[in-house]
Amino acid sequence: MVLTKRIIPCLDLKDGRVVKGTHFVGLRDAGDPVELAQRYNEQGADEVVFLDITATRENRGTIIDVVQRAADQLFLPLTVGGGIRTIDDMKQILRAGADKVSINSSAVTDPKLISQGAERFGNQCIVVAVDVRRNYDMEKGLTPIPLTDDQECWYEVVTHGGSRGTGLDAVAWAREVEERGAGEILLTSMETDGTKEGFDIPITRAISEAVGIPVVASGGVGTLEHFYDGFTEGKADACLAASVFHYGEFTVRQVKEYLAGRGIPVRL
Repeated sequence: MVLTKRIIPCLDLKDGRVVKGTHFVGLRDAGDPVELAQRYNEQGADEVVFLDITATRENRGTIIDVVQRAADQLFLPLTVGGGIRTIDDMKQILRAGADKVSINSSAVTDPKLISQGAERFGNQCIVVAVDVRRNYDMEKGLTPIPLTDDQECWYEVVTHGGSRGTGLDAVAWAREVEERGAGEILLTSMETDGTKEGFDIPITRAISEAVGIPVVASGGVGTLEHFYDGFTEGKADACLAASVFHYGEFTVRQVKEYLAGRGIPVRL
């Protein structure tokens, strides 16, 4: 049986509104999250991701309200991330109607949170978001990734919206995340986020080949071909995009029809 590839719109939230930036900065308003999610539901999205990108304890109530409103009106899987630091946070988000929770900085700070969440709620509920950037200071023990310009680098895991380096090798971290029980990896490259120049194929492929769980490619879609490249060259299981959907450049159905026409198995 051939597994269909998923197309996932991502809604970055700030103060309960959808925003979009470049390299995680320069944010501009893109609308109401539930209205946008409903639109993607109608267009045939396979899933929707809500990421509370500036999450703090103060606006936790806002995201819970948004999740409840969305869950009441949507008929597709909903993944929610941002500011989830504890098992209790996970429980609140799942109870509000999310199907999966996405953890990022908190997973790096306390990797046991991955295994505890998987044990409590099931592997399928735990997504680990891995934000990465290129580092050209190669050292022994790091995973060298060849780039298209004949250079090579390693990819460092970054946290706190890309503002903090961790020293963690992204490929090694992806393997650990899988071992600890995560059901999926949401991979975003800081190099390509918001650029519309395509996914960061070298690291997408490296991580897709290194783990046995689904990898969602994120960061950089600008054309229909970029989705195709994410699946074929990047070997991703799903492709996630934001601004091309939010600002009406493509509909989810257009993307799927294009992919189907090029032989990629999608749910139409």
